[in-house]
Amino acid sequence: MITQEQKISVGILTGKRSVRGRFNGPFHLEDGRWVDGPFSAQAGDDRMSFVDSAGNEVIRQGKLRFIPAEQSTFTLSDVTIGIRFHWEQKQELTFQGDLVLMAHADGTMTAINEIDLEDYLVSVISSEMGATAPLELLKAHAITSRSWLVSILKQGGKPTDEAVTPQRISPQAGEISKWYGREEHAFFDVCADDHCQRYQGVTRIISHDARDAVQATCGVYLVYGGNVCDARYHKACGGLTENFENVWEETPIPYLSSISDSALPSSPIQTGEEAIKWIRSSPEVYCNTTDVNLMQQILPSFDQETTDFFRWKVVYARKELEAILQEKTGIDFGILHGLTALERGPSGRIIRLMIEGSKECRIVGKELEIRRWLSRSHLYSSAFIVSREVNPAGVPIRFVLEGAGWGHGVGLCQIGAAVMAARGFSAEDILRHYFRGAALQKCY
Repeated sequence: MITQEQKISVGILTGKRSVRGRFNGPFHLEDGRWVDGPFSAQAGDDRMSFVDSAGNEVIRQGKLRFIPAEQSTFTLSDVTIGIRFHWEQKQELTFQGDLVLMAHADGTMTAINEIDLEDYLVSVISSEMGATAPLELLKAHAITSRSWLVSILKQGGKPTDEAVTPQRISPQAGEISKWYGREEHAFFDVCADDHCQRYQGVTRIISHDARDAVQATCGVYLVYGGNVCDARYHKACGGLTENFENVWEETPIPYLSSISDSALPSSPIQTGEEAIKWIRSSPEVYCNTTDVNLMQQILPSFDQETTDFFRWKVVYARKELEAILQEKTGIDFGILHGLTALERGPSGRIIRLMIEGSKECRIVGKELEIRRWLSRSHLYSSAFIVSREVNPAGVPIRFVLEGAGWGHGVGLCQIGAAVMAARGFSAEDILRHYFRGAALQKCY
């Protein structure tokens, strides 16, 4: 079990030919030289040229560490957030802790932030949720994020670049089944984006509550069976959370099993008819909220643009969807005839989807791969039903996808947890609701 706080290395920028930024206060190199103000670094082979605010080259080498004086921070330009999601954008972000720049043999470089775990968490919960969110939500999120990260590091497996090493599960002929696992990042513990945990430095820390939440829960973890929990979370479950094994490894995890997002039990989705009824309903569950003020408190500005997270609809002209499928998969399906859910999880999320065209018929899974295939970014979730509009000859002209929830649906539902906190539930109440059978333990 953990006995002390760890230091975390976070990849902020990767695969860049150059990095621009600013030191907000003095930083020193390991050789004792001090730098301050704007800077740039240009990669070249396995070394980089570091240029100071006066335009002078300070040093040229393969790896540089910049250590802050007390209260100094650094800012990096053109940091991409929401990579490959519908809210992807570039921002200027500010960080505390050490800055490490690393050059690579292919002429690119990586910018890494090294920071104490508890300071890292203040940023995470302020980046994942608004820092003005209810304190009990922030405390619950701090414990969840701390547990997830330390569980991953203790396993020796850290999330990888999803596009590089998907994991496959026994596909049949004509079937593509992938989930995206937890191989190691090459040069750091976690990345700074949604693939791991949102981490946007001190830029999002706009209240004392985020720091208070981390301090109040310092060293507290979710544990199950003597081990730190692999505590997952998502934006909105849509009323039912999903089983771990339907999204990642084929190994059930008891505390990551499907539950109803309400005080009352709800039956799991088992048939297509039940999925239609469920997705077209508006059940009284925690994440079914239209409280605009609460949403403004708990969601970062770019997430507030997504207002239809609980129930949503996407309409595609057939030719548009054919083009998306070919763009995403390289497969020419021909005339698209149908999308059929072959297997769903208890939340209604599709695990295996059959795509039928005049030239090709394929089965795809798991949930994230389905979401990627059917959108130029990602569908909100794979909990959807499909209807078709056809011409007089019976050929589809339009596909309508009606869906529920936002994200993979496993573990803590962030919007549901926010509503629980707003209704007076404690952080412990929230965590016991979403992680059944897990306990809280203070480890340092």
